[in-house]
Amino acid sequence: MGPAHAACALLSLAPLLVLGVPPIWTQPEQVHLSYPGESGSMVVTWTTFNKTESYVEYSLMGGRLFEMTAKGEASLFVDSGKEKRKMFIHRVILTGLKPAATYVYHCGSAEGWSDIFFFTALNNSTSFSPRFALYGDLGNENPQSLARLQKETQQGMYDVILHIGDFAYDMHEDNARIGDEFMRQIQSIAAYVPYMTCPGNHEATYNFSNYRNRFSMPGNTESLWYSWNLGSAHIISLSTEVYFYLEFGLELLFKQYEWLMKDLEEANKPENRAVRPWIITMGHRPMYCSDDDQDDCTTFDSYVRRGRNDTKPSAPGLEDLFYLYGVDVELWAHEHTYERLWPVYGDKVSSSPHSCIYSLCSGSVTEMCVFLFKVFNGSKEQPYLNPKAPVHIITGSAGCRERTDRFNPNPKEWSAFRSTDYGYTRMQVVNATHLYLEQVSDDQYGKVIDSIWVVKEKHGYSSWF
Repeated sequence: MGPAHAACALLSLAPLLVLGVPPIWTQPEQVHLSYPGESGSMVVTWTTFNKTESYVEYSLMGGRLFEMTAKGEASLFVDSGKEKRKMFIHRVILTGLKPAATYVYHCGSAEGWSDIFFFTALNNSTSFSPRFALYGDLGNENPQSLARLQKETQQGMYDVILHIGDFAYDMHEDNARIGDEFMRQIQSIAAYVPYMTCPGNHEATYNFSNYRNRFSMPGNTESLWYSWNLGSAHIISLSTEVYFYLEFGLELLFKQYEWLMKDLEEANKPENRAVRPWIITMGHRPMYCSDDDQDDCTTFDSYVRRGRNDTKPSAPGLEDLFYLYGVDVELWAHEHTYERLWPVYGDKVSSSPHSCIYSLCSGSVTEMCVFLFKVFNGSKEQPYLNPKAPVHIITGSAGCRERTDRFNPNPKEWSAFRSTDYGYTRMQVVNATHLYLEQVSDDQYGKVIDSIWVVKEKHGYSSWF
């Protein structure tokens, strides 16, 4: 064979030779922040597909670029799909951050660096008025609210994002490539503000392994449940899924319940409740809902609310526990709609004044009707002024491939406002007595379609009376 023929033969084999060499993936991607619960700190998490060192270089905005360096560790995550894909999850904790100061950072190693991002360190003052965007059920396909959230986050409208379960639809699919793509999608939000999470039912495959490995929440429960403080609020994230996936261990249900009880006891100590009067919970599956989808809260008393009697021992629900410890606001998702409830406890709330008068009231019974309304709703003119039961918000319409749900045309009396528009919720804990909530419709180009002020002059169990 002559030189020309030999060269041609080698060239014809070139594609095979290239395909036989595995790519080198040392470039950081899927960058996201979380708050570890310690004042002056932030966790930076990212992914590479080859093992590298874990560094964050950062500096104060306007200062000399990357004058500070923090080192962390990488952990190997092997997806349980057929390909057993490997990825390295890097975590670096930044400490000593100045409250409310803005920092510029990138992450990676000498083998590759991320883009440059920025974040504002959380203010540790109890007079801080944090602003949140909150939603659940955001998917890789049809993530309708994502673009608006990306822009608003980068404009500085939010201090924290709360993602209340169900990510990507689903992170494990295509050997976890859907999880990778989703984490790349939310990088334009989550690399700029802490992205705080709780698990939903769509994370359950392989015992929630994609969720547990990809996120970095406070505590030592692999992000399943935890709590943290911000401004005048104590925020609790929990797993409603421990009530449904008993094959992963009934003991998880009881461990979480015991942890919740201890956490709420601590939060209710007079010295703690005085400085963090608001207690806010977030969990995926709601205690109440009026969607017409034959799900847990529409077909029978919710496991999350009432517990389970088909386990040994019986599993306690959460409604009584949260009522006993004076939880103020409960945030949920799972239903692909938005629903605001009147203050409700025990599946009961008073009827509206007109229906009460029409159906029940005459003579002394009229006074009883007004009394019942005040028991749960504060007052008939201002139902969220000193409410006598927790306020529930369901916000699961951020956008996913399953589209939005339909509502039952005849909801129970605790349903105050409902929308099937795609969108998300904003919340601001203004001070010790005032909390503001509003719903944004992405279908209506960012219009605020619902809003309330929750005003509480007193917090805790005694505030119900």
